[in-house]
Amino acid sequence: MPRVRTAVFPVAGRGTRFLPATKASPKEMLPIVDKPLIQYAVEEALAAGVEKLVFVTGSSKRSIEDHFDVDPELERTLAESGKEDLLALVRNIVPSHVNCIYVRQGVPLGLGHAVLCAKPAVGNEPFFVHLADDLIYSDVPCLKQMHDEFQQHGYSVLGVETVPRDQTGSYGIVGVTNDADGRQRIEKIVEKPKPEEAPSTLAVVGRYVLTPAIFDKLERTERGSGGEIQLTDGIAKLLEDEPVYVYRFSGTRYDCGSKIGYLRATVEYALRHPELGENFRAYLESVWER
Repeated sequence: MPRVRTAVFPVAGRGTRFLPATKASPKEMLPIVDKPLIQYAVEEALAAGVEKLVFVTGSSKRSIEDHFDVDPELERTLAESGKEDLLALVRNIVPSHVNCIYVRQGVPLGLGHAVLCAKPAVGNEPFFVHLADDLIYSDVPCLKQMHDEFQQHGYSVLGVETVPRDQTGSYGIVGVTNDADGRQRIEKIVEKPKPEEAPSTLAVVGRYVLTPAIFDKLERTERGSGGEIQLTDGIAKLLEDEPVYVYRFSGTRYDCGSKIGYLRATVEYALRHPELGENFRAYLESVWER
């Protein structure tokens, strides 16, 4: 079974829900304690064995490229100051054997279009799609879990979790059937259905393993919900030719595309931080007692 070597990060969105913080800085660069969201995403992909990182960017995303680029002046300053621990952090953001590729999504036509823009960089092989807004904390990185599942059958896998029925309008929702081996195969996928029209409450979150067949489907997909080319619609077409499975990952998801989800992630990651956790917990307890 082919190994997944490439991860695609659609990062061209403007992050309007976080304005004015995202007016000049991408939402993917918002920090959770001491690392930006996009770095958590990259680290998860690297833990799954990825060797090629494809960032689908927009005109306001230069700081993402800068973050993963080499900064000789900063490294020299840290070295001269004897700050070897910080120097190691800066140098090891992306290992030397991993390639970073940046592709422009000139017109913001949706997630499906963003994935299609990555086609020349991905080539004819399976790949991850990782949405940095969805931060997932788990003992085994979520993409690693999904890669192991993909290796069992070689078909596309979508990360899913159950959501309240009144929230189906915020997600792609799937209807599934159980195969003989116990795996859940998608029968139907709908983008942001009304609660009364949703086939289930099983929602697709920001983790995908996709076969290259998705590119042909996206090229034939017309604009759908919101006037955009939806990845959900491309996957619906893919179902006509090959199975697509869901995977209920192990871990805690934080919706960092919302302010409350972002704050929750910040607090819980701070509590887990090896240097800050104990002091931060004491601070929160003192606030609670006021």
